[in-house]
Amino acid sequence: MSALRPKLDDYGSIICTKAIILGMEDALGAKATAIALTAAGRKRGKELVQSLGLSKTSASLEEVTAKLQAALGEQGTRLCLINKIEQTDDGFTVYVTEDICTSGEPQGSDRKCLFTLGAVWGALEELVGKRFQGKHTDSVLKGSPYNVFEFKPLT
Repeated sequence: MSALRPKLDDYGSIICTKAIILGMEDALGAKATAIALTAAGRKRGKELVQSLGLSKTSASLEEVTAKLQAALGEQGTRLCLINKIEQTDDGFTVYVTEDICTSGEPQGSDRKCLFTLGAVWGALEELVGKRFQGKHTDSVLKGSPYNVFEFKPLT
């Protein structure tokens, strides 16, 4: 429970969060907002993994996925549901649903999950101790069952 918000606690609404995002886009433009939201998400993801004691962990991918699901999902901050994290030959693919960024968006929208992408990106970098390039490659707004994020190591 937050000392400054004893009744409302640490959580806010998606409606207000979306208003922040749209206001930033109006004031800064889409590109600057995308950079800022992704960077903020990466910082959040790194700090989350540190708070969970998972930095450069040797825990299994299943354990890590479960802990991130708990922290970001229904029992946690409700940022998104992490459905699956797969290790690929050259990085990771992460499948999420119900992310905050695409909530309320119409089907066919081009909106990307920038803060959510950044949070998962930062978490993965902190988990494995490597830098990645992240990309939102498939979207629930385009008919996919998941928002798909792909992460490739930087060389």
